[in-house]
Amino acid sequence: MARLLGPDFISIQTHDLDAARIFYSEVVGLKLVPHSPPGAVVFDTGPVAFAVRNPVGPLDTEQALGEGVALWFGCDDADALHGQLVAHGTPIVFAPKDGPFGRYFAFRDPFGYAITAHTVG
Repeated sequence: MARLLGPDFISIQTHDLDAARIFYSEVVGLKLVPHSPPGAVVFDTGPVAFAVRNPVGPLDTEQALGEGVALWFGCDDADALHGQLVAHGTPIVFAPKDGPFGRYFAFRDPFGYAITAHTVG
């Protein structure tokens, strides 16, 4: 029987790839891959690749993007990243706290997606 193996690529949609590239690389600190396909910005993340892309269909920006979807990113220091994002004026969904996967918090990117960051390692 065929089966899913697990996530191996995550992308979110936006109408502003340049703003997404700047936010995720310069504010959040993700490294860009050398070459991205047309209509997308791909980041050097692992073990699962992450990208932002132009919408594949109509994108209703009146609704909360990603509502009901949980996107978690590992980071090297949740408290430090939280401080960095606060200094940048990034909206915080909830402040760092201890949880089942260590320190974690959530922020809202400029496009409305809630992203959770947790300290790994």
